[in-house]
Amino acid sequence: MSAHPGSQSLELQSRTPIISRRCALSQLAVLAGGVHAMADTDPDSPPRASDARRSKMGIVMYDCGLRRRWLKQRDPSSDLFEPMTFLRHCHSLGAGGSQCGLGILAPAVCETLRQFADQHGLFIEAIVSPPQSDEDLPRFDAEMRTARDAGAKAARTVIIPGRRYEHFRSYSEFQLAAKLGHAMVKRSIPVVEKYEVPLAIENHKDERIDQRIALLESINSPLIGACVDTGNSFSLLDDVYGAIKQLAPFAFSVHFKDQSLAEYEDGFLLGDTPLGRGSFDLPRIATILRAAKPKLQFCLEVITRDPLKVPCLTPNYWKLVPEPSGLELAKTLQFVRQNSRNSMSVESLTLAEQVQLEDSNIATCLEYAAKVLSI
Repeated sequence: MSAHPGSQSLELQSRTPIISRRCALSQLAVLAGGVHAMADTDPDSPPRASDARRSKMGIVMYDCGLRRRWLKQRDPSSDLFEPMTFLRHCHSLGAGGSQCGLGILAPAVCETLRQFADQHGLFIEAIVSPPQSDEDLPRFDAEMRTARDAGAKAARTVIIPGRRYEHFRSYSEFQLAAKLGHAMVKRSIPVVEKYEVPLAIENHKDERIDQRIALLESINSPLIGACVDTGNSFSLLDDVYGAIKQLAPFAFSVHFKDQSLAEYEDGFLLGDTPLGRGSFDLPRIATILRAAKPKLQFCLEVITRDPLKVPCLTPNYWKLVPEPSGLELAKTLQFVRQNSRNSMSVESLTLAEQVQLEDSNIATCLEYAAKVLSI
């Protein structure tokens, strides 16, 4: 098989299509019924969990984007992603912590966050933007100081914008962005070491695993590592479990997710789905991460949306992602075919229905994490 199969004319039928709105509503009813003790079917009533059904897994703020939008429609001054509001929300869901943008907060606010987390046995992780230039260092310094004062265990970041195969127009443009991203990491080191909050760089559908490992090894800092997203690297045709195993020793944070996989005419679909209902072997993934970092904290990332398209059979994809071999493409598509799952049509639902589904997805994931993974 050619190393650049996008140049060939390949037509594949989607063997596991996105299910219809009617089926989505039916599945929503099943999900809501299955987690009735944790999720309310009324989107105006946020879900609540009893102490007996808590998980140690944290929640990434992106999981709750639909509820945030719902609340803002009712009260434009409200913001679910305000750090204290979101931490309380995560606690109410039965989660073990939160990962959100803290921004720059006053010391008193940081102390309130830290005290609430300590009181309820929660962890906090920050989301920060890397310093774009020397002039941007004061802003980054202030964000990292806030992370330290709030007791954040790590600060997750992204160094290259967008999904590589969608965001850039040429491979040289991507390479320039990667060079700038690497420079941002190096620029951040003195600040990270000053506040001693580990900087966790997510594999964000940007660099392949060998490229990211090379960066982390070249930095060689005990405080610069990875936010291991357990699904993203598959979009660049990296091996699912091999990529996680390579990143695990560098891990300071985890975006733990399951993915529903299905073929479509230009490649495959990659959709967030409740833990245990997708295509990945989650106990295997959790074991890999724990073996490398026994005390590592996990954050759930399940974004309720239509599945993303990975057009790995198109010329443009291979123009932007030329590194994989034909063998890697073949293994990826074989994995997709052997592990196909249905994806739900989220955009066909009303916003109220989407919020109900989002709540149910999170509740289902936390229950699975606690019962199956002991997280």
